[in-house]
Amino acid sequence: MFITENDHKKEYLKGYERAVRQMERSELKIREMRLNKISPAIIMDGMPHASKNSDLSGYAALLDQEERRYMKARYKRIQACKEITDKIERMENEDEKDVLMYRYVRLMKWEDIAVKMGYCWQHLHKIHANALRDFQL
Repeated sequence: MFITENDHKKEYLKGYERAVRQMERSELKIREMRLNKISPAIIMDGMPHASKNSDLSGYAALLDQEERRYMKARYKRIQACKEITDKIERMENEDEKDVLMYRYVRLMKWEDIAVKMGYCWQHLHKIHANALRDFQL
């Protein structure tokens, strides 16, 4: 399959959304780890049960390790997002900047972008094509 320069640019710009989704998944994982330790599953059979939660050191070490890994990855992802927005902002044409920001950073639908910018759908796609042509990797 032949990948065009525009396809390569689109994939690069979509990296913003991927980075944000990865950060959200990591945050959710840490939140779930904390919640699971705070409120473990309760067995409702009326019988007393010993708690396996008496030693928190292993849990604390695991949580700390996960948070450190998350923070390192988050920093890299934030840098990637900043790089993408900086490259968009360096473009000269304001309409082209807006289209790329709305589509790839704010994740807006084409119809919503057209309404926001006051252009018909076809003209918006022409601006998008020009923006991809002018965008520098």
